[in-house]
Amino acid sequence: MSRNKSDLNENISSTKNTSINQPKTTNINILLNRVRIEKKNTFKKNILVSLIAVSLVCAINIFLII
Repeated sequence: MSRNKSDLNENISSTKNTSINQPKTTNINILLNRVRIEKKNTFKKNILVSLIAVSLVCAINIFLII
């Protein structure tokens, strides 16, 4: 029951071909979670920028009134 070198090479090449031919798959849940997290982060950034802008306008108005 000895194997030839050519048999081993064929076996190795066949396993390489099957791994190359398989399409890459991505879990859709990971992608959806990433989109949700990005939306949440952009929403938080927009709220922060809005609060800073409103506080700056209020501070300038208070300064001008005094």
